[in-house]
Amino acid sequence: MNESQQIIDHLDARQPEIVEWLKDFLRIQSVSADPAFAPDMREARRFLIERLQQIGLANVRLLDGDGEPAVYGEWNGAPGRPTLMVYGHYDVQPADPIEQWRTPPFEPTEVDGRLYGRGTSDVKGSTTIALEVIAAFLSVRGGCPVNIKVFLEGEEETGSPSLRTIVARHRTLLRADAVLSADGGRASASVPTLNTGARGNAQLEVRLRTAHKDLHSGRYGGSVRNALHEMARLVASLHDAHGGVAVQGFHDGAAAPTERERADTAAFPYDEAAFFSDVGGSAHGEAGYTARERVTLRPALDVNGLWGGYTGGGGKTIVPCEAQAKLTTRVVAGQDPGAVIRAVLRHLRQHCPAECTLDVIAITDGSPASTLAPAHPLVRAAEAVLERETGARPIHVRLGASVPVTSIFKETLGIDTLMFGFNLPDEDVHAPNEFFRLQSIREGTRAWTLLLAELAKYSPAAFHAGALE
Repeated sequence: MNESQQIIDHLDARQPEIVEWLKDFLRIQSVSADPAFAPDMREARRFLIERLQQIGLANVRLLDGDGEPAVYGEWNGAPGRPTLMVYGHYDVQPADPIEQWRTPPFEPTEVDGRLYGRGTSDVKGSTTIALEVIAAFLSVRGGCPVNIKVFLEGEEETGSPSLRTIVARHRTLLRADAVLSADGGRASASVPTLNTGARGNAQLEVRLRTAHKDLHSGRYGGSVRNALHEMARLVASLHDAHGGVAVQGFHDGAAAPTERERADTAAFPYDEAAFFSDVGGSAHGEAGYTARERVTLRPALDVNGLWGGYTGGGGKTIVPCEAQAKLTTRVVAGQDPGAVIRAVLRHLRQHCPAECTLDVIAITDGSPASTLAPAHPLVRAAEAVLERETGARPIHVRLGASVPVTSIFKETLGIDTLMFGFNLPDEDVHAPNEFFRLQSIREGTRAWTLLLAELAKYSPAAFHAGALE
């Protein structure tokens, strides 16, 4: 019996225990966004520290960045082999609105092969998979195929505000050849997929003023500028009639989709009509691309909020003097998110009437897009595992959303990240009745076992080679 099969058999036998440990993890209300849950966040850290120590990791400790600390542990018993940072996060979204849950959000409940509860899919289920595979290697074989550094973040759900500080303070400790992330799940339940990147993002909030105060519409209406009218015109100027972005410089640096990316996107099982009908929407956006290409391979600009004047019950006859807007961009490989959001701001200033005042309330450079080259050992190893397991070549996919940790690790540590989570798109992440398929635990522990063994075939230098471009 080969080493991997021994580990898989051990994990299969332990499935009931793994599920029970996951349930205990899920009962901890580790909501990072709400300070009222600070004791629960501390309990989650204590719980994880205890587990990392139990499975035999060394140097188990907290890494503080003046926010919610990360939990860290390591095993460095494979000299000459690659060092993989295994990433997960222990914080979860708030459970609100509680009344819409069919089961208690922090009392994990099994129903028809699904485990319901906040954090099941995002991302305590997949984090448990990663930890249990490491535990199995140490228990059965006395060591892992590669060196391991476990990094469990506590602020992923609030945008990872302390992550750069944590890395700056512990750069030497966190040196690794690559990152395996339990966050970032499978794109399809029917075909094997491999996530090779995600869009980046940036944010902007502006305020437009037309007068010193709101004015009586009977005395001033029709004779002075209305802030809401001006903001509406300004925001409308950001796009053409078909939904393409009309901002000069917005597409600067954007890498054109490769033939491989467009072919993989076309091969992905995707019902475009259902994509729109499911949300009651209609097609709108950059010409020359399918809806899925626009969502994953092209940059986007959206107005997230637009307000001003009177919004209470009944009427109020005023000419508003002030309007505000919140905007976000999604950027692709080759783009500087800071430059893109400043191009948007420059457009707004150029199109704002001279008689109006436009002020920046907030501007955030965000994070760039992340991309894994097809020749990267992370990609090649995962492809080999998934093809052996499924009998089909995995389709390369990109996320339309942004995953800041991938670009932050690249920026600060110079290492790439493979997202290898086992949650699925329909599991109501961030919504009431979030769930995780129990079958995914067995599938995930098997795949992670095989992936660690496959990655051991590469030298550390292979993860940094210029030929990966």
